[in-house]
Parts: sequence; structure tokens; C-alpha cells
Amino acid sequence: MNKQALFPATLMPAKDWWHTLWPDPEAVLRSVGIESDMQVVDLCCGDGHFTRPMCELVHPGKTWALDLDADLLGEAEKGCQANPNFHAILGDARELTQQIDEPVDFVFIANTFHGVPEKTELARAVHDALKPGGRFAVINWHRRPREETTVLDQPRGPDTELRMPPEDVQKVVEPAGFKLEKVVDVGPYHYAAIFLKQ
Repeated sequence: MNKQALFPATLMPAKDWWHTLWPDPEAVLRSVGIESDMQVVDLCCGDGHFTRPMCELVHPGKTWALDLDADLLGEAEKGCQANPNFHAILGDARELTQQIDEPVDFVFIANTFHGVPEKTELARAVHDALKPGGRFAVINWHRRPREETTVLDQPRGPDTELRMPPEDVQKVVEPAGFKLEKVVDVGPYHYAAIFLKQ
């Protein structure tokens, strides 16, 4: 499967600037409400930059990491292979309920939602995968001109027109059976919109 064809403008960035932008992924996970003993999904996990600390944070809970790119998923898997409660899944995020074997407490997606063509459809898949009262966190770039979001002296992130403010995310996620719980800043250029399953 070609991730770029299904989810445009969501290719995994180069590690140098990506790790500079996200120096403490565990702090981001904590700020959105992920905690010990949860069952969680890192949706469109890429190389596992958030997956590795997620596995440690939720232990002994389970972590599922799902991505369309086998090479990136393999990198995520290497970082978590010592954890018996980690499960790597090569597949389409829109088929989440067919990919995991039990309902989960939390689904986390970072830096990919802007490129999903059928956003409400994906949110419905997440809704169906969550336990009652489960949460869905969408990490997105703030709607700022790309030229202003520099890391290591270069403009980074998706094109300006692809960036979604929180209220636009709310408009496409809430019809899938969610209520916006809160929006928190999670970095210099990002926010997390956290939704509660209704």
C-alpha cells in the first residue's frame, strides 16, 4: 500500500529536525492524558518516535502501533521489541477495528490527520475501536504560514493550506460520535485536540 497515495502530505520527516521538534515525546503523551495501564493505539505511527515512550508509559497496558509503511513500522517495532504488550500492525488506519483484537482506552494520531482524505470516516473507525468513555487525541500543526514554522533554520511541516485549526478538526470529528474535551498546546507549532467518545 502506498501511504502517500492514501494519506497525502504525511511522509515521515527526516529524523534530525523531527527529533529537534519533539525532544520529549513522553511529555506530549502525558499532556494528552495517556497513562499507566491503558490500552492505546499509535495510529499512523511512522518510525515510532511516540510509540517507544508510549509503550513504557502505559506498561503493563498494551500498545498497538499501526502504519501503512512496512519499513517505518519495522523501526517502531525495534524500539518496543522488549515489551511483550506491544503489537505492530501493517495496515490501513481506516480499518482499525479489524486490526486490533479488543477495544482500547485511547487512540493517538500525530501529524497525519491533515492528510486524511475522509477524516470523519477515520474518526468513525476510531470511535468503533474505543471503549465507552475512550479518548481520541489529534496532534496537528497550528494554522500558521509554513515559512513561520522553522526547525533547524528551515520551514517545516505541511503546506499552509493543509493545516487545520482546532475548530476545523472538531467539525469533522464530532459527527463520528465524539465531543471535544479540550485543546492543549504540545509544542511550539502544534496543538492536541482531545475528544471523548460519546
